[in-house]
Amino acid sequence: MNIVIRKHTDDDLPLMLKIWNEVVEDGIAFPQTEILDLRSGKEFFDMQTYCGVAENLDNNEILGLYILHPNNVGRCGHISNASYAVSKNARGKKIGEKLVKDCLEQGKKNGFKILQFNAVVSTNTVARKLYEKLGFVQLGTIPQGFLMKDGHYEDICPYYHTL
Repeated sequence: MNIVIRKHTDDDLPLMLKIWNEVVEDGIAFPQTEILDLRSGKEFFDMQTYCGVAENLDNNEILGLYILHPNNVGRCGHISNASYAVSKNARGKKIGEKLVKDCLEQGKKNGFKILQFNAVVSTNTVARKLYEKLGFVQLGTIPQGFLMKDGHYEDICPYYHTL
């Protein structure tokens, strides 16, 4: 696979929505519960500071995406936040790592000083291992901070990385 991470375009929206909604419907990683349609998805992605997509240049397929935006406002506006989604059929192929690395670069380019994750579910061990490999620092644990799709609660682990 010849993977490139690039800024999204409106032409990418249908595949971005498919991947994003896949993760939302899984109910084990994203806090969102609402599924995005073309209108709400375009509005959502357009309001982000940056959206990157992972494209397989061999077949022009979008395999994953990320959103980057401020985590707060005003005196804390230099802290960014991001979310990542990888298509189910592309997981385990280091797409997520490429997305996170690009996000770190884009965060810096967009003037952020810190990238912070507020709610990494403790059972999302693949993501946690990747973040720690890339130098993110865990800030602690928030007991029962995430409501799983099946109705039980899991701990969340905030992380940060200085840009």
